[in-house]
Amino acid sequence: MAVTLAEEIMLLSLDDESGAAKERQSAAWAVAGGMLLDLVLAGRVSVDEGRLRVADATPTVVPLLDERLRQIDAWCAKKSRAPKVTEWLTKDHAKAVKATVESLRERGLVREERQRVLGLFPVARYPEADGSVERELRARLRSVYAEGPTHHARTTGLLALIHGAKLHRLAYPDVPRKEVEARLEELTSGQWAAESVRRAIRDMQAAMVAVTAATVVVIAG
Repeated sequence: MAVTLAEEIMLLSLDDESGAAKERQSAAWAVAGGMLLDLVLAGRVSVDEGRLRVADATPTVVPLLDERLRQIDAWCAKKSRAPKVTEWLTKDHAKAVKATVESLRERGLVREERQRVLGLFPVARYPEADGSVERELRARLRSVYAEGPTHHARTTGLLALIHGAKLHRLAYPDVPRKEVEARLEELTSGQWAAESVRRAIRDMQAAMVAVTAATVVVIAG
């Protein structure tokens, strides 16, 4: 079974040796957004004008996505109108990370290690157990970066999520950030997917910017 966009983002975030998550807060929004984008690409949900709708509740046979589809369908049914994407990302990002890490563990890609901070507080870490998937992922990202735009909607969608959540350093740690930002802007523009998918990406990027900015304000306050 192919890995999901959420799992790919999580693999980029988790340190291979320590198992600690890098860019944790921003990565969480992107993980939740990755699940939505996979569901959009599968024709199960739509994101338009910043609002989320279930287009088809038929399972995808990918457990990680189907659980989110079930939750989104039940959640939207309780609303008087289609809810905003920002509401779902805010509601789900922490749970999405937990579910995604557990999926990676079940696949044997990471292993769980329990530690205690200062000998008191239990913390779970997820170091690499099988690096083959992440190596293929990083090779694909390097190839697209070097060779130019791809018409594979899923790969370009992944780059769009990375760009929207400002996870440039996770994907391209050896390239100056400003250079990566400009390149990803170039790679994710243009006619790389159906208009409905590109609109969904733009809406999710805007939502990630909004929720991340709100989080910064809360922390600063």
